Amino acid sequence: MASITTLDAVSRVALLASDVLVDVKPPQPTSAGLSFHYADLQNVAPISTSFISLPNNADPVPILEQNKTATLTSVTLIASSATLQLVPSVPSISDQPIVIHAAYTDLGDLLPLRTSASFFLVSSNSRDAQDNALLASHLATTERKLVIHAFPLEAKEEESWNTIELEKVKPFVTNALQSSNSLNHQNGDLGPSGDQQDGDNMLKVFEEAASSVSSLVGREIKPAVATGAIEPRTLLITVGQASAIKEEAVAGVPGLGHLHISLIQPLSPSFLLQEIPESVNKVVIVEQVYKRATKWTPLFIDVAAALQSREQRPQLFGAVLGQVTPSNAEAAIGQFLSALETQDSGTLLTLGDAPGRASTPTTPQPPHVPRHESSYTKILDQLFGERLEVVNDPNLVPTFGEAATRPEYALGRVRVQDEERQLLEDAVKELIEADSSYNVDGELHAALRKWLTAKDDAKSSNTIAATIVRLLESHPPLHPSVERIFALKHRLQANSRWIIGSDAWSYDLGSSGFHHLISSRHNVNILLLDNTPYTTRNAADPLKRKKDAGLYAMNHGDVYVASIAVYSSYSQALHALMDAEKYNGPSVVLAYLPYTSEDDPALSVLKETKLAVDSGYWPLYKWNPAKEAAGQEPFELESEAVKADLQEFLDRRNHLSQLANVTPEMASNLVDSLGTKLLAERKKKAKQAYDELLSNIGGPPLLILFASDGGKAEKFAKRLSHRASARGLATRLATMDSSSLEELKSESHVAFVTSTAGQGEPPQNGRDFFRALNAAATKGERLFEGTELKFTVFAMGDSHYWPRPEDASYYNKPGKDLDAKLESLGAERAAALGLGDDQDADGPDTGYKVWEPLIWKALGVDAIEVLEKEPEPITNENIKIASNFLRGTIAEGLKDTSTGSLAASDGQLTKFHGIYEQDDRDIRDERKDAGLEPAYSFMIRVRMPGGVCQPDQWLAMDRIADEHGNSTFKLTTRQTFQFHGVIKKHLKPAIQAINKALLDTIAACGDVNRNVLCSSLPNLSHLHTQVYEFSKLLSEHLLPRMAAYYEIWLDKKMVAGDAVKEFEPLYGPYYLPRKFKIAVAVPPNNDVDIFANDVGFIAIADKNGNLEGFNVTAGGGMGVTHSNKKTYPRAADVLGFCTPEQVLIVAEKIMLTQRDNGNRTE
Repeated sequence: MASITTLDAVSRVALLASDVLVDVKPPQPTSAGLSFHYADLQNVAPISTSFISLPNNADPVPILEQNKTATLTSVTLIASSATLQLVPSVPSISDQPIVIHAAYTDLGDLLPLRTSASFFLVSSNSRDAQDNALLASHLATTERKLVIHAFPLEAKEEESWNTIELEKVKPFVTNALQSSNSLNHQNGDLGPSGDQQDGDNMLKVFEEAASSVSSLVGREIKPAVATGAIEPRTLLITVGQASAIKEEAVAGVPGLGHLHISLIQPLSPSFLLQEIPESVNKVVIVEQVYKRATKWTPLFIDVAAALQSREQRPQLFGAVLGQVTPSNAEAAIGQFLSALETQDSGTLLTLGDAPGRASTPTTPQPPHVPRHESSYTKILDQLFGERLEVVNDPNLVPTFGEAATRPEYALGRVRVQDEERQLLEDAVKELIEADSSYNVDGELHAALRKWLTAKDDAKSSNTIAATIVRLLESHPPLHPSVERIFALKHRLQANSRWIIGSDAWSYDLGSSGFHHLISSRHNVNILLLDNTPYTTRNAADPLKRKKDAGLYAMNHGDVYVASIAVYSSYSQALHALMDAEKYNGPSVVLAYLPYTSEDDPALSVLKETKLAVDSGYWPLYKWNPAKEAAGQEPFELESEAVKADLQEFLDRRNHLSQLANVTPEMASNLVDSLGTKLLAERKKKAKQAYDELLSNIGGPPLLILFASDGGKAEKFAKRLSHRASARGLATRLATMDSSSLEELKSESHVAFVTSTAGQGEPPQNGRDFFRALNAAATKGERLFEGTELKFTVFAMGDSHYWPRPEDASYYNKPGKDLDAKLESLGAERAAALGLGDDQDADGPDTGYKVWEPLIWKALGVDAIEVLEKEPEPITNENIKIASNFLRGTIAEGLKDTSTGSLAASDGQLTKFHGIYEQDDRDIRDERKDAGLEPAYSFMIRVRMPGGVCQPDQWLAMDRIADEHGNSTFKLTTRQTFQFHGVIKKHLKPAIQAINKALLDTIAACGDVNRNVLCSSLPNLSHLHTQVYEFSKLLSEHLLPRMAAYYEIWLDKKMVAGDAVKEFEPLYGPYYLPRKFKIAVAVPPNNDVDIFANDVGFIAIADKNGNLEGFNVTAGGGMGVTHSNKKTYPRAADVLGFCTPEQVLIVAEKIMLTQRDNGNRTE
């Protein structure tokens, strides 16, 4: 049969094999996506698939999480740089039967997702695309795991091949599930533990599934296909569109082998060693990866790691797979191998034509603007004419790229414009103040003065600008400012600047740039179009709540806000737009334009608008802070229907007020009827009804009370709560201190979870409860006798924390005391006391796994099987990813005077800025009893490479400690200073003072390279001086860029604003998995403990005592997590020798290895 495209091949399988299909559309008006293929298939075969279409760059993960019960869910999308946004969310669906079919032109857009999937398949042509789509569907269905299938966006198989009959697709996937004998056990594991075993077992799973697909399509499917010489000397390993490299092209080159890999996850070392012959002395990894964050890709590292076990290791090269056709394949290979002979292994070559060389590079096209939006853009054009400037105009995309339409980019342009206008204003003032020797014409002088007074006047500034330009061109003065005025003459006119966006900006007002726009104080107008029809308002994703952008902006206080609907009130829309343009400052206009597609008639838009406005769903209003400054009412409600309802309500209240005035004795009854008695009775009945409802839903109610200092006991309590809810129990979760003994009398089942603090003391948030419990037990009361209270306790502690025999009683003392005293007060024990010991193999989990089933048995729900996955906790990695390069909300938190602390997430981010949050433990109880928050303060650590500071810097540190801290500062073992007792309002002044002393706190803490240690006394010898200089260079080279530090603490801003996309060249947006430490030593002294650091450099001197180079160590660390036996101290290994010129690159590459391969899960 004739060949078909990859999009055809994949769309057929994805639609027919899935229960749910989620298609992420490409940018409009591109038709290269998969959507139009699905429409054609509807008439070919019976389809029962639930089809969901999402807009371009939308995150499909929330939709996938809602369809966990589906046998198979497929996602189709076209990969781009925006696909990287899925990296944080994809791990949450890794244990669901999901296939992501992603069309690629550059595999670099998809490789970051590789570790989140159990299987990652790469197709090379349309035949592979069909077969691998079937294979991916089979694997996802039988293993209930995430599978990623990457296929080329534009590729065909040159030879004819038989496609699968459409009616066989669904039965094949269904039968595979019913007859599967998979290694996917009940606990979700894929076999024995160990990376090697896991990889080999998963490879067996792949081969079994591939065998089933091969039987269906009549072709053999392998994870890798080898061609060429039997004992090759050079081996090409290709991933991507390499089907043009035919066997005869490879055979034409003596000693050449070709290994094409289609399965890159799992990829075990044993598999690679089996496929790479012993005869090979050169291995070239050729991948279709054009955009590379690092020089070596994950596949290159996998191959290098696998070959480490061989005595004779071949030389490794990385290369790019370019455009190769069957006709030029042999020539391309010959040219490539010739170039390889003259290059070293550090050079990145290209096999075939480099991307973009064979065809004309494509220019980004303006995004498609729906025709309905012209309803508002035409009004803007009519109102402001030539002065209208849409800052994020879609027509800017061909010039400035896809980012030109984003709010962050628009704000950057506005900032640049305002800075240019300020420069223009300064130049005009200089020219006005110039003396007579510069011969400034009187008419020009008057025009310049007139412009200064009317520069922000929309109408007159245009006329004056034309006059100034004319006079300057006819009689230019000799003053140097004239040249600047000519260069900035386009800023003489006061334009009406508008940024047009959609309601998508309302889903995350912070990261979308909306918050930055309204807080910028720039004179810019924002038009937000909301196209959600009133009749489908409740069909939105419940996991993504749209925020009220208008209310958010009004709360800012100095922003003009209006809500308009042109299909409801044209005049109100006109007035609001004109008022917004007149307002001196940021303005936000929310515009309602309900439609589902461009084909919706105007009458449909009109009907939806009327429903929304008349019901109050879309109120029309204006909020003008300028009126408030003039003593007028700033808010103006203009929705007639809402105003009528409000007036009716006020009239009712007025009638009651008049009745109370005429008959005063009735006032009390009226107030009571409206307030206290009736509401109290209703609340009481509602609570009773609610409690009865809870007790009758699925099972008995369960109250879970916890006491936890570090959060570990709270984590176990939340786990218990989640699993209880999954079994149909009416579950409540709270701290022990939030519940009293009297309240427990009305409970039927209570589970207590507590950790151990100090010498067998209860945690902070359970001490009040324990005090009350001890008091009742001391009095011999039987509080719970005759009640239905049944209890169980899970206690957590460390049996080896107190090594002395006489201190053994402290082990799990709070939990043991709680269990005994509850029984003495008359409560019935529902399940035996559970003991979690940190010393067990799995820590407290060992005891918890024994204790939890006892609860389910006591509650009668032990027969219920729960397969639902527990929610993933928010980790430091999530916080870093969402922090906007370590900004978080630190700046806002510093301004919040209602608390002495920062938000918990900001507390993790401030570590990168050299700051830790602390509180005074000695007065915690005292302040809690007084109803006060803990006495928060902060520790600040200075970055000081090699521990060297000048005398004036020492004096400055001493002064900072007195003025901003607790009058002390410490010298740390990592050769720097630490300040303690710095309260929040002194943080910024303290850091500014440190920077004024020519020191800083950047990267003194956090998951980055910390302060670099160096052998003491740099003046001891010439060698010590040289080594100290290298320590400083190392520290500066590995320093994160951290623009956030300068913005937050030093009040500095980037010259180009947000127009320049921020990036971290070394660390990326995720930074390191954990802290990274470097030390430099000068033998024979090891005062920096060189082998206890991640990287160490041991100085080697030549015969003249000068620095010749360094012996390099790596892998050291003394950090051990208490009670976690998987952690242990380790001395570093000596890797080899490097010259002084290689130090920076060696340290960088070791650190990048940790960044890309370090454990981010624990």
